[in-house]
Amino acid sequence: MIRCRDLTVSFGDRTVLDRFSFDVPAAGVTALSGPSGCGKTTLLRVLAGLEKPRSGAVEGIVPRQTALLFQDDRLLPWRTVEQHLTDVLPKSRWGEVPARLALAELEGEEHTFPAALSGGMGRRLALARCLALEAGLYLLDEPFAGVDLPRALRILERLKALPVPVLLVSHEPAVLSAADTVIELDGPPLRTC
Repeated sequence: MIRCRDLTVSFGDRTVLDRFSFDVPAAGVTALSGPSGCGKTTLLRVLAGLEKPRSGAVEGIVPRQTALLFQDDRLLPWRTVEQHLTDVLPKSRWGEVPARLALAELEGEEHTFPAALSGGMGRRLALARCLALEAGLYLLDEPFAGVDLPRALRILERLKALPVPVLLVSHEPAVLSAADTVIELDGPPLRTC
């Protein structure tokens, strides 16, 4: 289990997390829901080690074994769909590319460049690349933005089968109801409803 205790993060005079505490189950998909700007992304950045809290502690995360899917896709326009995955997989695991593409429902797009993908396809590629990192914790910031709901729910079921915890941010009611656990948040500063 991952435990966050009394996390405080401020940006100038604006406090985004104020002694915020919560637990992430050891497996399954936990969804964070709350209004825009309440601190969900900041919390993910703290868990990923990209933002240092002013005070508080995070327990149960192994450094360098956390993968973060940012809100923007960060795709390289000169790399194909397949190359986005082989760029993060060791060569000995390149045989996994078809399964990673199937997880994100991108079969047949191996040689496509990002400019030829729809917004939802680009998002699914970014998700597949993140999941190829084989982390001990996945932090997914709006993983289904631009993805049609039936497809998002199918992919969510695959995420629920992963042997490690997944913490995702979503505003989509159907995604939230399909998650294993939902934490309703408000803020700033971030707080549990």
